Amino acid sequence: MKNFVEELRWRGMLAQMMPGTEEFLMKEMVSAYLGTDPTADSLHIGHLCGIMMLRHLQRCGHKPYLLVGGATGMIGDPSGKSQERNLLDADTLYHNQEAIKKQVSKFLDFDSTEPNKAEMVNNYDWMKDFTFLDFARTVGKHITVNYMMAKDSVKRRLNGEASDGLSFTEFTYQLLQGYDFLYQYQHYGIKLQLGGNDQWGNMTTGSELIRRTLGSEAEAYCLTCPLITKADGKKFGKTESGNIWLDRNRTTPYAFYQFWLNVSDDDAAKYIKIFTSLDQTTIEALIEEHSADPGRRILQHRLAEEVTRMVHSQEDLDMAIAASNILFGKSTKENLLQLDEQTFTDVFKDVPHYEISKDVLGQPAVEVMNQEGMNIFPSKSEMRKLVKGGGVALNKEKLTAFDQVITANDLIDGKYLLVQKGKKNYSLIIVK
Repeated sequence: MKNFVEELRWRGMLAQMMPGTEEFLMKEMVSAYLGTDPTADSLHIGHLCGIMMLRHLQRCGHKPYLLVGGATGMIGDPSGKSQERNLLDADTLYHNQEAIKKQVSKFLDFDSTEPNKAEMVNNYDWMKDFTFLDFARTVGKHITVNYMMAKDSVKRRLNGEASDGLSFTEFTYQLLQGYDFLYQYQHYGIKLQLGGNDQWGNMTTGSELIRRTLGSEAEAYCLTCPLITKADGKKFGKTESGNIWLDRNRTTPYAFYQFWLNVSDDDAAKYIKIFTSLDQTTIEALIEEHSADPGRRILQHRLAEEVTRMVHSQEDLDMAIAASNILFGKSTKENLLQLDEQTFTDVFKDVPHYEISKDVLGQPAVEVMNQEGMNIFPSKSEMRKLVKGGGVALNKEKLTAFDQVITANDLIDGKYLLVQKGKKNYSLIIVK
């Protein structure tokens, strides 16, 4: 059995743990859980550190449980939040749960016959028939208000200048999360809770509830990973357009690949330990190779490849690399036509866009590409010179005549014309 704590430690994935946790993990196969709220039908890369913790746990011979908070997701969690979350109905939560399981199945083995195969559970299953009187008798009497008030997550909400207070619903969240640990301890033999470091207060309420309910000899532990930030201190995983999702319909594999490809050198050295399963020797060799020639961005390329392949597939990775080469390397019209529309628009989102009416089709290229308001060429005569010198391409094919007639057959996805001037000067014409 590999040392799970040591695996997290060298990867920079260990924030804090209760005394005795490492020794306990080396004694026997331990069942451990990590909770996630099904507030969307996809995880985003902010969830990945926790999922990778479960992955390493399973690879070290222990049994991972992913707890989907169907019940607690209906309430909200005050940890690090300035307001309550929106409440979701049961149908939406179930749909989200199934979508999340499909994503996590790429990281964890749910289907093997091994004793440490992964399991998914939903706290709605044991909370839906749990009455308020049950809750007060089973949970409430064991944890004092003083204990609950001492939690940093509660203090921040009560003392925050912009806060409008803390609802009773949110105040009791730590008890609900604590009961999750107690229930799973009793029914599944789960003795370790994993989570982000912002969850430490809620997590230790669970271990405390277990001891107060079952006796001080009950073995229950908590272990957290640090909150991942960028080298500049900003929040990890957010871009100007929002979260980087694991769902291809929310974030295309190309955009996902590009996110990792564009991280800084410092972040790449940190993230390749956290978000891949590469071993220590391989990673150290990659860091050394990268340091010798940072311009080649070896770390970023390997990081982007590993994570994109794991989250999506080898086929999606190949497509992402091919899409990247369309802008920055040699490619053909055939490569262009292989892209789905979302990836196509992702690739060219930062190039100048121009809109024209489909009535313009049937005219020579020199007219179509020099409509009023366009700034692709300085003038029609300049375009003629560039075409004559072989310096203009339409949809990755050299334009051989400035008076070549542009028709609907030239459109990509029925509405795009990609004009290339020189090697890297692109413009996108959208025909409406």
